[in-house]
Amino acid sequence: MNDTTRIRLLDNLKILKLSTMAAHLEAHLRQAGESGQDYGDFLLDLTDLEVGTRQENGRKRRITEARFPLLKPIETFKFEYAPELDTRLVRELLCGDYLKQNRNVIFMGKSGTGKTHLAIALGLQACAQGVRTRFVSACALVNELIEARDEKVLSRVIKRYYRYGLIIIDELGYVPFVKEGCELLFQVLAERHERKPVIITTNLGFGDWTQVFGEATLTAALLVRVTHNAHIINCSWDSYRLRETLKQQE
Repeated sequence: MNDTTRIRLLDNLKILKLSTMAAHLEAHLRQAGESGQDYGDFLLDLTDLEVGTRQENGRKRRITEARFPLLKPIETFKFEYAPELDTRLVRELLCGDYLKQNRNVIFMGKSGTGKTHLAIALGLQACAQGVRTRFVSACALVNELIEARDEKVLSRVIKRYYRYGLIIIDELGYVPFVKEGCELLFQVLAERHERKPVIITTNLGFGDWTQVFGEATLTAALLVRVTHNAHIINCSWDSYRLRETLKQQE
């Protein structure tokens, strides 16, 4: 390839915003010349590099946007402390079919059993699969919705939450909500019903959700929507956070 062609090719790559291909062009040209590589293979290698870089940058951007409190991949989950956990189901969820089927996932159990860890692990995997994700505690979400209503921007905030491919609502049940907060949270979840999936972690059984939402009719309507066709995982094992603490003390 002569210098004029090389310069024009570099300019075209930059105009097309193929920065990774532009950065690695010289090295790939040299390698192709030394090995006698086919033009098709040369172009495939170079575009694979561009696609891989863009996918990785997209994954990192989605993880930042998700606002996870901690990055907890599934590899760090202590399965030996959760003998009742259906590992086959967890593997299926990590593959992401529930995202395509718009099925909710609910992790129920007492504090320290790894509910949030599992939810974050699924969220990280969703980000890797190209799904825009948002992690938020139930209390923070309700407060945000109430503030948005007071500032007359509620519809905008609800639309923003709807645009996420996956929402993770953490720690539902730890703090009871005022009536207005319950109604606003119901609005967000109803908007996503059978359209976009939600992951919920809660320390309460379904029969106790009235402790959080107060009104029985609203709670029943919410449960119908949230649990419909959902994967419900009962985290019934002992707190492994407590086990870790006791082990450290020993």
